[in-house]
Amino acid sequence: MGEKTYLKWYNKVGYGSGDIAGNVVYALLSAFVMIFLTDTVGLNAGIVGTLIAVSKLFDGISDIFFGAMIDKTHSKMGKARPWMLYGYFGCAVCLVAIFVIPADISEFAQYAWFFIAYTLLNAGFYTANNIAYSALTALVTKNNHERVQMGSIRFMFAFGTSMLIQTVTVRCVACFGGGAAAWRTVAVIYAVIGVISNTLSVWSVKELSPEELAREETGEKTEQETGEPGKAYRLTEAFGLLIHNKYYLMICAAYILMQIYSATLNMGIYFMTYVLKNANLLGVFSWAINIPMIIGLLFTPALVDRWKGMYKLNLWGYALGTAGRLGVVAAGYMGSIPLMLLCTAAAAMGMSPLQGDMNALIATCSEYTFLKTGRRVDGTMYSCTSLGTKLGGGIGTAIAGWLLAYSGYVGGAAEQTASCINMLHIMYLWMPMVLNLLITLILTRLNVEKANEELRASI
Repeated sequence: MGEKTYLKWYNKVGYGSGDIAGNVVYALLSAFVMIFLTDTVGLNAGIVGTLIAVSKLFDGISDIFFGAMIDKTHSKMGKARPWMLYGYFGCAVCLVAIFVIPADISEFAQYAWFFIAYTLLNAGFYTANNIAYSALTALVTKNNHERVQMGSIRFMFAFGTSMLIQTVTVRCVACFGGGAAAWRTVAVIYAVIGVISNTLSVWSVKELSPEELAREETGEKTEQETGEPGKAYRLTEAFGLLIHNKYYLMICAAYILMQIYSATLNMGIYFMTYVLKNANLLGVFSWAINIPMIIGLLFTPALVDRWKGMYKLNLWGYALGTAGRLGVVAAGYMGSIPLMLLCTAAAAMGMSPLQGDMNALIATCSEYTFLKTGRRVDGTMYSCTSLGTKLGGGIGTAIAGWLLAYSGYVGGAAEQTASCINMLHIMYLWMPMVLNLLITLILTRLNVEKANEELRASI
């Protein structure tokens, strides 16, 4: 008899559409905040990079904190859905705030304005929303196939949204007249779209009861059924449970590297503008990345079934992703845009399975902790997604700012120096390939499915 099913098709699609909200924030910031601050506001790329890096010091603490708070939440809406719903309103306000930096205040005040808005967004509201959104994968179904489907559909929306934002944003800014006012208008439109999609996603699914979650795992009764108090844990205990799960640490490392990879590619606006001499090519390359990624995500659930798990599929997929990015390096130095696009597409196709089954992989990782300790920390476990997105994306953007400043980049200049052009080649061609190689090495050790089978056999 097959696994019990919990979701209809519209639940999965409704859940997945919530990543429209996450990516109107993430894609806009990762692809355009740096060039907005350097070329429109007139701030220094190196200082902006440093502020982003300092902001990330708050993220690790806030990720574990909000994850633990979700685990402790008991409401009519469940554990995660309240945090997902209300957290996004703060995201929308902070996103707009970043793009409305006043021009008539001092330069120091402009840096402070950006830092405060960026930190509140990332370490606060986005953390609460994103961890809750990711944790729903483990809270609305116990069927692993459904989890993979949810992850695949989610990232189809994510990459589709990212592709559209990278394709239309430059044109929209120009359409609204250019300058700071145009960026403000675009940010407001994206924020409204995010609020609507996030709200619809929250109400498209319903969390399982704690009783059903526990019975599905062990057959044991919960505190609600026995009348006995459950084992509460402090924030420090939750942190201890995480760091003693080696698979959680590996997933965190891989996720951070994945987001640094995305951030370096999103700095492609500089490569397109100053190396390929056409800023609109960012949209073309975005299609070459996201269309193959979406196609790959369509087949990920079936491939996970065919390969009887996620381990080998993820590993060989990223091996292809690394080879594809190596091809982009060669094509870039050859000056062949068609070959760059072809190799970019091949790399994206290989990377798609891990994107699609990441939530299921984290749920499996959470089960590893449960099987070893008897403690359920789903919300805290999913902190790695928010931590990886914000820390990786922030580090990637910060590194880009530092490297641009080091290379002598001049914001808004018609031409850049030879040292800057060489740095853009390193940032857009070499760094993504090296990052993919590092992720592939991590995946060789990330066989948590086998570890869970061994644990179940020993219990």
